[in-house]
Amino acid sequence: MAKSFLLAILKALMILIFAGWIALWLLKPTDLWTRKWKGAEESARTTVFGYYGLDFAVYTFPLIAVAIIGLVYLDLKGREPSSRNDRQAKISPGAFSNPLVVSSFIGVLSAIEILAVFLFIVFLAWTFYCHISNDFKKLMPIKALKLEIWQLKYFRVAVRFGLLSEACLALLLLPILRGLAVFRLFGIQFEASVRYHIWIGTAMLTFATLHGASTLFIWGVGHHIQDEIWKWQKTGRIYLAGEIGLVTGLVIWITALPQIRRKYFEIFYYTHHLYVVFLLFYLFHAGDRHFYMVFPGIFLFGLDKILRLLQSKPETCILSARIFPSKAMELILPKDTSLKYNPTSVIFIKVPSISKLQWHSFSITSSSSVDDNTMSVMVKCDGSWTSSLYDLVQAELDSKADATKCIPLAIEGPYGPDSMNFLRYDSVVLVAGGIGITPFLSILQEIASAQSSSRYRFPTRMQLIFVIKKSRDIYLLNSISSLLQNQSTERWHLKVKVYVTQEVQDGLTLREVLTDSSQVQTVHFSTKCSNYATYGLESSLCIAALAGFASIVFLVFLICFNLIFIPSQKKTSKPSKDNTPSWVADLLLISSFIMALICSAVVAIILRWRRLKSESPLVPPKQGKAMDIETSSALEEHEIHFGGRPDFQDLFAKFPNEMAGSEIGVMVCGPEAMKESVALICKQNSQGVQKKKPHFRFHSLNFAL
Repeated sequence: MAKSFLLAILKALMILIFAGWIALWLLKPTDLWTRKWKGAEESARTTVFGYYGLDFAVYTFPLIAVAIIGLVYLDLKGREPSSRNDRQAKISPGAFSNPLVVSSFIGVLSAIEILAVFLFIVFLAWTFYCHISNDFKKLMPIKALKLEIWQLKYFRVAVRFGLLSEACLALLLLPILRGLAVFRLFGIQFEASVRYHIWIGTAMLTFATLHGASTLFIWGVGHHIQDEIWKWQKTGRIYLAGEIGLVTGLVIWITALPQIRRKYFEIFYYTHHLYVVFLLFYLFHAGDRHFYMVFPGIFLFGLDKILRLLQSKPETCILSARIFPSKAMELILPKDTSLKYNPTSVIFIKVPSISKLQWHSFSITSSSSVDDNTMSVMVKCDGSWTSSLYDLVQAELDSKADATKCIPLAIEGPYGPDSMNFLRYDSVVLVAGGIGITPFLSILQEIASAQSSSRYRFPTRMQLIFVIKKSRDIYLLNSISSLLQNQSTERWHLKVKVYVTQEVQDGLTLREVLTDSSQVQTVHFSTKCSNYATYGLESSLCIAALAGFASIVFLVFLICFNLIFIPSQKKTSKPSKDNTPSWVADLLLISSFIMALICSAVVAIILRWRRLKSESPLVPPKQGKAMDIETSSALEEHEIHFGGRPDFQDLFAKFPNEMAGSEIGVMVCGPEAMKESVALICKQNSQGVQKKKPHFRFHSLNFAL
């Protein structure tokens, strides 16, 4: 009872703080706020905190506080008895994720996503209107440029486009946080929120380009472009810094386009790290006062990045690998027995022998409820990095040497859902395309292991629709072959339908494919290069404490640096004009941020070291039992179809009449075209009240980041 009351208090506190932060953005464009805030800054200037302390406390810290309180809230909620997450809670995720718009251009959008986008557009329109209306009322000629009235108005419009870009930048980094993910409070995980990062980044650079191009146009028509374009002003906005930042941002955006990202991943990956240059020159261009508005996301991202780098140390190694005929392989990795994760979790892997910088994400295919000492991921050749990893494993398999090779790697994560409410349906349909089967393998193993206990309420009926191009891809189901043999129990029922789209081969059964053990080869590796297992992330409470500690350290260093390096002013109501260049305050802000990250990293290293002192030894993977073909007659119930894609409309219409009016969860992981087809059917079945038909609730898992 006390814990429930505390959760309610934390939730209310987060809502109030976040609402206050949003209110700041709504009030900031108004003339009333401008006058009041200038007075508040002047009053704070004479205190030890200065105007920078006030700006940090009002503009930056509220969102950091939401992230800290949110981590505490998620930690406490995770300890709640499972009985609270019962049947009543299972329908809510579907209500939020069910598709409202299905389009090949914009993808699948839920009602919540459309509402959020609409409100953000309204906010941008409000901000633009307030600024422009105030500017036009107080229009003053610029002596240096000598512009006509229409040019002067358009120049103000160009400036205000920059503020719209600033509003987008404030949200840009929030969707890609992992350990400190604010979006986890809404049940949205990293791999699902990446597209929000893409949307916001595109909007930000659109406004920034309009801002820069319009400003250059006004300079051009005023014949001052040569004088203004190379300016690095002592005070105010530095034009050259803005131009460098804009060019850097455009390079990042262009190389992130799907056409480049998919074919030339290395170019995309390395140029994306230019965000450091972009943010640095944005600070010099906009100044520290504007930077505090966008600083929450940067602060959380920097701390999140440091924690992720430390979490991936020390390196571990591959225990063994199973190679499938479809140029795919399952890697068996060591993990600490205390590491637990939910199905659909993702880890990031770096193999230094291939690349010392590149990290690649993979869905975990095993269940921590089944495997205490190991976890597995599925890797399929789809680029130079995965092909290099496949060649390393294949070379060891082909080698006839007695000594096996050790392949060290770094692991970051796992990142996954905090709860499994998306599985709180009586029936679930899993639709997978190709390698998109990987997150569903962990789901099926988790459900199978949980049927013997009452810890969770899981579906009693499961249907897996697996769409592949070639029959050799069926071997990706190898890790759940024992589940497929025992397709029917007292507690649950699993039915598999495989569709091979590019082959016509009558008579082949699923049993014939999965019982052909000669097609799957296993190789074991040496573990001499590492004695460490994967420990996972620090606890949510620990990360929350580190975030609070970093905030305090940042503010302390900021105050000290400003008192030391910036000349003090007389404590008058109107202090004399400061001759210190504006970029000095920017450098002090950067230095304070770096010191806060360093101090936080030192504390995190100490905590990590204490955790590693109690490390558990690496445990070799257990040898799987050979499949008994004589007792695998249950495989005959599952279906395999050749020569065409599944007709989802027909498949979903065949659900039994006894499921009328029930909620059926539909989870899809595969190509976008497949997601859109299934989403459209779920949308049609969720419209209106259809008592005689089951209601399908759509959930999407990302096929690729």
